[in-house]
Amino acid sequence: MAEKASGGPQDIPSSSPDENEFPFGYPTSICEDVPEQKYLCSNCNNVLKKALQTLCGHRYCSACLSWIVRNNKNPVCQKCKEEDPSTLSEGSLLAEERAFGDAAINKEISELRVHCVTLGCSWCGTMKNFEEHQILCEYALIPCHTGCGHVVMRKKLADHLENGCVNNMTVCHKCKQSSSSSEYQKHSCEGNLYREQKHVQAETPSNEKNRSGLSGSTDGCRFSEVGCSFGGSKEVIKEHEKAAVGTHMLLLLQYVKQLKANLSTASKAANGFIPQTELNVNGAEKSISDLCIPGSLHINGDLEADCLTRTSVPRDESIVQQLVREKVISELENKLHVFENIVAVLNKEVETSNLEITAFRRQSELDQNIIRGLELKIAELHCCLTQKDAGLSRLHKSLLFSEQTSYDGVFLWKITDVSQKLQDSVTGRAVSLYSPAFYTAKYGYKVCLRIYLNGDGMGKGTHISLFFVVMKGDYDALLPWPFRHKVTFMLLDQNNREHIIDAFRPDLASASFQRPVHDMNVASGCPTFLPLTKLQSPKHAYVKEDTLFLKCIIDTN
Repeated sequence: MAEKASGGPQDIPSSSPDENEFPFGYPTSICEDVPEQKYLCSNCNNVLKKALQTLCGHRYCSACLSWIVRNNKNPVCQKCKEEDPSTLSEGSLLAEERAFGDAAINKEISELRVHCVTLGCSWCGTMKNFEEHQILCEYALIPCHTGCGHVVMRKKLADHLENGCVNNMTVCHKCKQSSSSSEYQKHSCEGNLYREQKHVQAETPSNEKNRSGLSGSTDGCRFSEVGCSFGGSKEVIKEHEKAAVGTHMLLLLQYVKQLKANLSTASKAANGFIPQTELNVNGAEKSISDLCIPGSLHINGDLEADCLTRTSVPRDESIVQQLVREKVISELENKLHVFENIVAVLNKEVETSNLEITAFRRQSELDQNIIRGLELKIAELHCCLTQKDAGLSRLHKSLLFSEQTSYDGVFLWKITDVSQKLQDSVTGRAVSLYSPAFYTAKYGYKVCLRIYLNGDGMGKGTHISLFFVVMKGDYDALLPWPFRHKVTFMLLDQNNREHIIDAFRPDLASASFQRPVHDMNVASGCPTFLPLTKLQSPKHAYVKEDTLFLKCIIDTN
């Protein structure tokens, strides 16, 4: 049996480090290939177990980091010290709350190919299944749960409990004697049988000689006197006696029947021989008591007296049946006791597994809570960034408006992508365009231009239509109404040869030049400002590089 004695349960290595024990990750010897440096702990140099990454970028086992923080007042990353002591910073200080789980590395480590290093075990698999195998490995050495001090292989624990465990005791129900499982199977309450034999010897000294001769035989079965003809060496005869218990019982039963018949005949012939008959019956009783039955058959004193004093055939048969029943019951009790011990060991391992599963679940819940907290923070930051982007967009628009806004009544409007915008106007996708707003003075009228590249009204499809729009301004209450200033439109020739110029004075009765009630008034201007044919004429450069320039001048004098 593969087992070894130890000083006690305290000498058995624990799976988790105590206060004075140095923790470690998975040994590199279990890996089929040499693990990369990124998979190794910066402290124990073993394969990372529950990897944590610190602010300085180095990785530690979860247990290693806890041990370092617990046993040092000012823990500093050892790798940072080794690489360059002069670059130590606040990020090199170690603390559990400053480290975070490295999920990517943990996933890669869980897929590493490993094998069991326990002697005799041929298991191979991945790292994620390694700990589960360690719990179930049949070749692993585990301490006996009874506290006997032995460490045995897991697959041989049942044999140890049945045959070698000094604390796994069974109590005999008849003599109350405690013995191990293997000794209990051989137990036969020899003390009771010995006392009964002494009592028979006192009554029948003549039969002692016959019994001694029977038990001392070396070349024949001890039941040869009752009809067994088997012969052989001591070892062979011993095995024969174990195997032929039923046959020997039948021979003894026939022998007792014959004695009964002889006693009946002798009683009729001469009453003086009755004591001798009783003596022969007692001799038969002695022969039965000398029988060594394997499997610890226990014969109760009252049963023996009742069986052998009444020599009736049915009673003798019931004795044999009772003996067989007691043998079977005894064996079943022994097996039940062994199974109970095995179940106790399995229950203990299941308890351990349940505790680990519960711990994993708690850790998972904590991780989920942390993840949810981080997701909420990310959502808040995203919302904040969205608000800031909107603010920046408003500032950008305001800046562009400030750059393009004119406050002297002169406005130059640059229109790009003319061909595309002209096409959009023809198809109706974008019929008109509005210019940025501009002012006649710092606190003057707010106005803008509106252009129809494909024309509007009487100029639709043939001319460019250009209109002037009075907008609602911040200082309208201080200004004279209606709007009275002359307006001049100019389409600039980019070769500075022939500009297109048109001008008009406001119609004071028109609603277009009254104080605006809404954001802007109805546009008014030149519906036939420029023929479309002239816009694309090669003689002029009104459109150059798909860009044109319009200028508006308001006479503020």
